[in-house]
Amino acid sequence: MSPQNPTTASQRRSRRQRKREGAAAVEFAMVALPFFLMIFSILELGIVFVLDSVMETATTEAGRLVRTGQADQQKFTAARFKTEFCSRMMLFESDCANRATVDVRVIPKFTAPSPPDPITNGAMDDKKTIYDGGKPGDLILVSVWYVHPLATPMLSQATSPLGVGKIVLRSTTAFRNEPWNA
Repeated sequence: MSPQNPTTASQRRSRRQRKREGAAAVEFAMVALPFFLMIFSILELGIVFVLDSVMETATTEAGRLVRTGQADQQKFTAARFKTEFCSRMMLFESDCANRATVDVRVIPKFTAPSPPDPITNGAMDDKKTIYDGGKPGDLILVSVWYVHPLATPMLSQATSPLGVGKIVLRSTTAFRNEPWNA
């Protein structure tokens, strides 16, 4: 058995290293797109959860104006109620008027309010919604639908009756009007 030539062994190591030099870049390119798509989907889902929480709070606070009779005293309309709702949307206030649809109605009982769905043929239909703040003691259902655009394809394909690229969030509160005339 002859001893190995040190020059030949180092040349072989050098050739093996040269063959692997671009492997890391190729592997990163294969993994990067799905990785970043997943990261952005997680971030966008977090934004949707924050939006849902802010929307629930805004619906409850705007509904309180109806419950306490302040909306009746100030002669609220659907547009004015939407303005009050949007003023409570904090980070999402800027385009809220274009994205929100409100419905305030008297219901016969809490158990089965059955408000209409304002989505018709893949679009929001304001004609199906009303604004009726009721009288003292009436049962009221306040519903708000908010259309939020999505950027990541994984979320937008699975979430919306309005088509790809949008998600519809709904917030609802029900209460009995206080006796504000007493």
